[in-house]
Amino acid sequence: MNLRRDVFQAIADPTRRAILLLLATQSMAAGAIASNFDTARPTISKHLQILTECKLLRQEQNGREIHYHVNAKTMKEVADFIEPFRQMWDERFNKLEDIMKKYKA
Repeated sequence: MNLRRDVFQAIADPTRRAILLLLATQSMAAGAIASNFDTARPTISKHLQILTECKLLRQEQNGREIHYHVNAKTMKEVADFIEPFRQMWDERFNKLEDIMKKYKA
């Protein structure tokens, strides 16, 4: 059975979001990633597998190690999808702020 992973389910997990933040500025091997967490290495490996299946991360063989990189293209697609919602909430909060200012005056 081949399950298709959902990007939003993947980033819903706080550990996977932390991994993405960790890899945002540099590529790292699995062991180096795992050393940043108080979790068993197989658990981190599973998180890396899920992020890779969702194409949020890409792998690059470097000698005997596999280095993980953020896949900027997929991250941009996620950001582009979320942007209209962010704009909508910004507008709503700005309107609410305007209403609150009127009541304070």
